[in-house]
Amino acid sequence: MTTTKQNAYESPSVTADTVIFTIDENKLKVLLIRRANAPFKNWWALPGVFLLKNESVDQAALRALKEKAGVKISYLEQLYTFDSLFRDPRGHVISATYFALCSSAKLQKSALFSTNRLPKLAFDHKKIINYAVSRLRAKLEYTNVAYSLLPKYFTLSQLQEVYETVTGKKPDKRNFRKKFLSLGLIKPTRKKFAGARQRPAKLYEFISRHPTALKKFF
Repeated sequence: MTTTKQNAYESPSVTADTVIFTIDENKLKVLLIRRANAPFKNWWALPGVFLLKNESVDQAALRALKEKAGVKISYLEQLYTFDSLFRDPRGHVISATYFALCSSAKLQKSALFSTNRLPKLAFDHKKIINYAVSRLRAKLEYTNVAYSLLPKYFTLSQLQEVYETVTGKKPDKRNFRKKFLSLGLIKPTRKKFAGARQRPAKLYEFISRHPTALKKFF
């Protein structure tokens, strides 16, 4: 009887999968890798790893970023746990997912895909990406995490482009700048950005490049 009860308890495998977002060519893009092994060999997928013995999911997510994506991330947050019994043909595999933000300058040699035009993906990774997009849109409305998608120094136009690209909203230029400056999150620098056809624009920087909650922005 005891043996029967013990057999009823399954020990599923656990992975840490990461959704790495960036802004590139005025589009929200995600980093994908080609799978080297079955199942779904040669399909595109999110960078992920199986948990090792005595390893936390946070540690595994950081290892996935380093080993599979080869990038150093500015912002990483646990997203959701996907545990459908049929998400992996190898058996019951639970995925602890994370989303990360990074400026495009750090991902020059990576395979980036627009979130609106994704290739055919392995497992349930399209579902994971779609969920991560919705979470990112919400985060930009009440936190300062936009700093992770921008270079250290940026123009107000570049800042607004990040919000517009991610949220799909296009606020009035003057109102956007007035409201964002009133939040006290950024400060002007003495640096200038010289555009090809424009007069030099003032460059700004975030006062703190750490996650900060704020009143809903939009």
